[in-house]
Amino acid sequence: MNAAIRNAILTIAACAFSISATAQKPPKKPAPAYHYAESAQAMQFADDLAERRGLDREWVRQAIGQARLLPQVPRLVLPPPKGTPKNWAAYRARFVEPIRIRAGVRFWQAHAEALARAEREYGVPADLIVGIIGVETLYGQQMGSLRVIDSLATLAFDFPAAHPRAAERQAFFARELEQFLTLMDRTGIDPHAPRGSYAGAMGLGQFMPSSWARYAVDFDGDGRIDLWNSPVDAIGSVAHYFVGHGWKTGMPTHYAVAFDPDPARVQLDTLLAPDILPSFSAARMAALGAVLDAEGSQHAGPLALVELQNGAAPPSYVAGTENFYAVTRYNWSSYYALAVIELGRAVAAALPASARTASRESP
Repeated sequence: MNAAIRNAILTIAACAFSISATAQKPPKKPAPAYHYAESAQAMQFADDLAERRGLDREWVRQAIGQARLLPQVPRLVLPPPKGTPKNWAAYRARFVEPIRIRAGVRFWQAHAEALARAEREYGVPADLIVGIIGVETLYGQQMGSLRVIDSLATLAFDFPAAHPRAAERQAFFARELEQFLTLMDRTGIDPHAPRGSYAGAMGLGQFMPSSWARYAVDFDGDGRIDLWNSPVDAIGSVAHYFVGHGWKTGMPTHYAVAFDPDPARVQLDTLLAPDILPSFSAARMAALGAVLDAEGSQHAGPLALVELQNGAAPPSYVAGTENFYAVTRYNWSSYYALAVIELGRAVAAALPASARTASRESP
């Protein structure tokens, strides 16, 4: 055997040994989960909560102590890096799309009576309720897979300091953890059982615990509130939420708006200064260079100029009413609010004519 052949065989054998050794190396064990029983801060919170709410101290300590830190959650609540362009067209396309519209039609047809009753009793349009549940969970298909107590404990005790409103948001999640455990105590549900979003939102309408406590209703009349398994309870609860946040029956959510053709007459900075808070009369908006459509120009209440950026393309604008502002109380984003509104309208437009008629005529 010449030297070249011998060296090639030795090289192949060495590589084979290396691969074999690598394959046999045991996989790395995942780091053990961190439980909040190890946190003096969390246990002190548990003791204070038990005393404040009149709950069993050991039950609260065990509930919080068995909560796990979720390392991915603090990253998810951080705002996008500065300079990240917003894009209304891209955002809209995520939600107002064929799969979600078809699912919305099925949901509306299955629960037409409850939607009509919610509209009748609360004055909240059925299409808006359908839009909320569609954007939030794709009609119950995506309600979240994380344990709610883990999400809330992580954000109450390990909220990221890099967040621009860290102290305020951490305090919010501590209150939500308190509301969650109070709700679990009252309903007798194991606090480690409920699943939800990374922020601790639950059910078809993704209610935070405080919203569940204030606005959730037993709309199906079975003697209990179940926002996970009862679409009817979810429908009534979403409608009740809007009423609690200032929904005005019969008022549109927004109007089309254009600008005076003379750029010198358009005072955009003044119009955008209040953000989405309705602050201008229709006449005042016109004087500042924002021209509403015929219906909008007759609107009696305050309005806001809502700007929706489109990346490198020119922004879109609408004139938002107090009802548009009410939709943003569900999620403080004009992009979210308009996506909800437009999804609901798209689902309504896709309903068979017979379903629309039946929904309107439901007793």
